Amino acid sequence: MRALLPRWLAPLLRRRYTNRLFGRHAWLDHSLAHPPEARPDASDPLVSLLMQAARANPEQVLAQLQAPAEGLSEAEASDRLRRVGPNEVAHDRAPQPAQRLWHAYNNPFNLLLTLLAAVSWLTDDSKATVVIGSMVALSTVVRFVQEARSSRAAEALKALVSNTATVWRVPAEGGASQPQERPIRELVPGDRLQLAAGDMIPADCRVLSARDLFVAQAAMTGESMPVEKFVDAQDPQRPEAAPGSGPLEQHNLLFMGTNVVSGSATAVVLATGNRSYFGTVAAHMTAGAGTVTAFQSGVNSVSWLLIRFALVMVPIVLLVNGFTKGHWGEAFLFAMSVAVGLTPEMLPMIVTTTLAKGAVMLSRRQVIVKRLDAIQNFGAMNVLCTDKTGTLTQDRIVLERHTDVFGQPSDEVLKFAYLNSHYQTGLKNLLDRAVLEHVELATELRLAQDYRKVDEIPFDFVRRRMSVVVAEQDHHHELICKGALEEMLAICSHVHTQGGEQPLDGEVLARVHEVAAALNREGLRVVAVAMKELPLDQTVFGVADESGLTLIGYVAFLDPPKESTAPALQALAASGVAVKVLTGDNELVTARVCTQVGLPVQPVVLGSELDSLDDAALAACVEQRQLFAKLTPLHKERIVRALRRNGHVVGFMGDGINDAPALRAADIGISVDSAVDIAKEAADIILLEKSLMVLQIGVLEGRRTFCNLLKYLRMTASSNFGNVFSVLVASAFLPFLPMLPLQLLVQNLLYDLSQTALPFDRVDDDLVRQPLRWNPEGIGRFMVYFGPLSSVFDVATFALMWWVFGADSEARQTLFQSGWFVVGLLTQTLIVHLLRSPRLPFVQSLPAPLLLGMTTGVAAMGIFLVQGPLAGYFKLQALPASYFGWLLLILLGYGLLTTGVKRWYAGRFGWQ
Repeated sequence: MRALLPRWLAPLLRRRYTNRLFGRHAWLDHSLAHPPEARPDASDPLVSLLMQAARANPEQVLAQLQAPAEGLSEAEASDRLRRVGPNEVAHDRAPQPAQRLWHAYNNPFNLLLTLLAAVSWLTDDSKATVVIGSMVALSTVVRFVQEARSSRAAEALKALVSNTATVWRVPAEGGASQPQERPIRELVPGDRLQLAAGDMIPADCRVLSARDLFVAQAAMTGESMPVEKFVDAQDPQRPEAAPGSGPLEQHNLLFMGTNVVSGSATAVVLATGNRSYFGTVAAHMTAGAGTVTAFQSGVNSVSWLLIRFALVMVPIVLLVNGFTKGHWGEAFLFAMSVAVGLTPEMLPMIVTTTLAKGAVMLSRRQVIVKRLDAIQNFGAMNVLCTDKTGTLTQDRIVLERHTDVFGQPSDEVLKFAYLNSHYQTGLKNLLDRAVLEHVELATELRLAQDYRKVDEIPFDFVRRRMSVVVAEQDHHHELICKGALEEMLAICSHVHTQGGEQPLDGEVLARVHEVAAALNREGLRVVAVAMKELPLDQTVFGVADESGLTLIGYVAFLDPPKESTAPALQALAASGVAVKVLTGDNELVTARVCTQVGLPVQPVVLGSELDSLDDAALAACVEQRQLFAKLTPLHKERIVRALRRNGHVVGFMGDGINDAPALRAADIGISVDSAVDIAKEAADIILLEKSLMVLQIGVLEGRRTFCNLLKYLRMTASSNFGNVFSVLVASAFLPFLPMLPLQLLVQNLLYDLSQTALPFDRVDDDLVRQPLRWNPEGIGRFMVYFGPLSSVFDVATFALMWWVFGADSEARQTLFQSGWFVVGLLTQTLIVHLLRSPRLPFVQSLPAPLLLGMTTGVAAMGIFLVQGPLAGYFKLQALPASYFGWLLLILLGYGLLTTGVKRWYAGRFGWQ
């Protein structure tokens, strides 16, 4: 497998089970036709199928599945795929349009507006009902459309991430079966799979052969430690221990959704898609609420702040107007209109549109977002932990040298290294591929004629080595082992020299370390090669046989730094992101590469040193040091958690099995499309290009997305806060309503229209130079400082209309209300430009054309409603020409005051 079975796959075509389970070829019939109707239990046919397969031997399983040992033919696989449907789990079934429409409507703001519309209708205020209904429709329809677009875009983006499995198929043109990479959705019951470390299990399977196979199935069973799987139902190491009674307790069954930690295996597919154990559970589990992220919590806190504010202020407005004017019905409608004005009904749409647009923009930068909320963490990230290989370096490893133990060129070392890489069936890494590029050795060694593979001891991250056992001309067995130098020296007792073998004593050991260190200082990664001969009668081998070996020499690899690495590191540093290198490689190689790319080479911290540090000492260490070498997966995870406890927003970039724990522990896990399955499953962000420069671009795009969302939250909170002050002042001192409910509703509707363009606005470069963290307290402070500014000019407008234009009685209230309608709408649209950036608007910071067009159009529409033929419908009246001179002064004064406060605020508190 090269990718996790994704959660977003389309629903699987379901068919009713009509065949008897234990009839002829019953297993195949079940796999092809049975859609589980409940969580599996002892009586479920799926459980029976799995248990039957566990108790049968491999030959019986293959016979029942009508699966040839060499694999299915293309024709048979196609026929089964047609009958069973794609290998997809429908636990994230795409909702129907009606469901999506309901989801777009169903939020507290729309529900509140609907209630107010119902009240307006019951009180025979049909105009208010239409306007409020229009606001609900605008919010719902725009969100519905944007979510549909983002969903289609997300599906297209996810299709860019490869999802394949290694399956044995007989070619359509005939001939021997061959392993090939096929999309996991094409797997069918009876397919024979090849599994290796790092693979996700793509379906429910029965093990056919296994070599030190350990599987992490915590997602299914909750077991924290990997479990070993075997061919037989009985654990050969504990024959007295009987397997449990359930499928998950069987030693020879593999389940969709689990992953291979180490070892290798072949397996046959028993059940796919919704017919698998995982699919059955997923299809009938009620979706939980999930973990609330800091971003979701922040948006919710602002939403409920505004709702609570409205719940407090609306009754006050009602009482003030009711007691001062005596018209309780009119006061009630006005209070309801104020409630509408305080409701940020566009917030769900703005959030959806902003994040979806950000995800699409990131995709154009070769960055795929698996979880939209991760965009905020992307922008907030201030520490990036990354591996060295393929990130700082070119990921094109070249076999530079092959030497004996004392550093002299040796073809014999290359021969043994080639045999090891050729015959291993686990995850072939870049080092193996570099060795296997010497294809001429296959001919020179006469592999087909003189060598036969006997056994294999797969790689794991504790031993840091792997071995193969081969028979040479059936004369003897050779155990050939290669791995990290220190771990190899621990199992070697002799060294091979030109003069023959000699013991690995202290003097020889010192020379070995000296030769390896010299290669490391040149930036070469050193892998040791050792072997020993074994008798022909031994056919099963394990880790215990890796002892008493003879060290043959080393193969040394060069992975030069990328040309883009140094500029990318400088750009990340300028963006406030500190880079720390976490690698399992040698400290000398790590230091050499970091020197070449411009990272300061402090003393490198080794994994063995971390073991002696408690949490407090580790917290200090991760702040002071940048380079960490010879790390295990748990070391990487511990470093990431320590950085998070120190208050950092941590990103981790990795692509290997050993990176999965750290990817899960980080605030934002970053992997690449070429990563192993388990790494991509754990990541929040997938890079289609493994480059720090691409990552830097993605970070900036994530910050721009967050900035645009923050604009709406700030503008809405401060505008609503100021409007309440203005309404309270007007209600207390005026003998009539400062604005009729219908007028207030229309004003809010027009303002909402102008806000729909915010997700597409430009963002100043200054605002994305440093990490952006969610800060609800900052939004509250912003609201308190900027909200009352509009009230100052609202009161000035009241005075202007009362004393200058004589709108000082109920008979002339229409003129007063028209004047405040225009000022209120234009100041609200102006504030969009004043507060979208700390810079001087239109001079130092230009808005996006769409935003400028929307706000200009809304302002023009507001003036047209007052001055045009529709004024009477909304109980407005045309304003005198002299009013517009005063209007310009009010807008100018408001702009100057807001700009001055903005500069002071940015200097005092910062803009973010």
